Amino acid sequence: MSVLVTGASGYLGGAVATALVARGDDVRTLQRRPSRVPGAQDHLGSIEDPALVSRALEGADTVVHLAAKVSLAGPTRDFARVNVDGTRALLAAAKSSGVTRFVQVSSPSVAHAGAALTGVGAEPASPDHARGDYARTKARGELLALAADDDRLRVVAIRPHLVWGPGDPQLVTRIVARARAGRLPLIDGGTALIDSTYIDNAVTAIIAGADRADVAHGRAFVVTNGEPRPVGELIAGMCRAAGVAPPSWSVPGWLARGAGTVVERVWAVRPGADEPPMTRFLAEQLSTAHWFDLRETRAALDWSPAVSLDEGFARLAASFA
Repeated sequence: MSVLVTGASGYLGGAVATALVARGDDVRTLQRRPSRVPGAQDHLGSIEDPALVSRALEGADTVVHLAAKVSLAGPTRDFARVNVDGTRALLAAAKSSGVTRFVQVSSPSVAHAGAALTGVGAEPASPDHARGDYARTKARGELLALAADDDRLRVVAIRPHLVWGPGDPQLVTRIVARARAGRLPLIDGGTALIDSTYIDNAVTAIIAGADRADVAHGRAFVVTNGEPRPVGELIAGMCRAAGVAPPSWSVPGWLARGAGTVVERVWAVRPGADEPPMTRFLAEQLSTAHWFDLRETRAALDWSPAVSLDEGFARLAASFA
C-alpha cells in the first residue's frame, strides 16, 4: 500500500506506521509533531489544513486515520474541531485524491451509554448517548466516515479498546504514577469485568482493516484481546510489571461518579496541568462491565489476537527492568 497514517506521533499511531514500514509499505504520516518513525515521510501540521492534507495524500491509495483529541476534559469545541471537522475534511480530501481505502480508528466508547456492555459486538455509534465529549465526537466522526463508504472509497471503522503495552505514555504511565503516589483507588472493589487490548494486537487489527477493506467495508469492528478480566486484576498487572504495589483501597461507584461530576465542573473553570483525577466517564468505565464478542471481527478481518494478556504483562515487566 501507499498509505497515509494520521496521528503517528501518538502511541498507537506510531506503532501502526512502524509496522507498515516494516512490511514494505510506502508510508507517509500527518500530525503536528515529528512521528520519529524510521522510513516514514512526515508531513507536519493539522488535518484541518486542506493544502497540507492534499500534499500528504498525493499518490496514496489508503488512509489510516488515528489523529484525534483524546482527553478526559477540555472545551467541547476542541474535541469537535479535531474529531468531527477534521475527519470530515480528511474524508473529502481522500475522495478527491482517489484514495480507495479508509480506516477510521474509533473507540467502543462511541456505543457506551454508561450501562454494562457484556458479550456484545460493535453496537451502533450514538453521539446522543455516548458519555463525555471525546466519546460523543468520536461517535460523530465514525458515523461521518461510514456514511462516506461507497464503491470508490471503502471505509472500515476499527474500535480498539483500552490499548496498552511497553512505552504506553497514557494508560500504563498514569496508572503506575498514581499507584506509586497512593492516589489510585479501585472502584466498587475493581470487580467490573472489562476487555483490553495489547498494543501489537491493536496494530495488526488496524492493518487488517486496511487489507480487508474490499470485503469488510461499511462496518465497524470492536478489537480487544478477547480475555476479559476484573479491572482490579488488570491494574494490578500493570503495577506489578512496574514494581509498584497495586491499589488496596476502594470507593463506592456512586461516590466516584458523583466526585467525577464535581471534578469536571471544577476543571471546566480551572483546568489542571494534567488530566483530571476522576470524571464521571472514567468512573463509569472503571465500575461497569464492558467486554465484547469478537466473532464478527475475527471473521471479517481474518484476524485474531496473537499476544495474550499474560505475555503482554511479561513484556511490560521486561520493559521496566
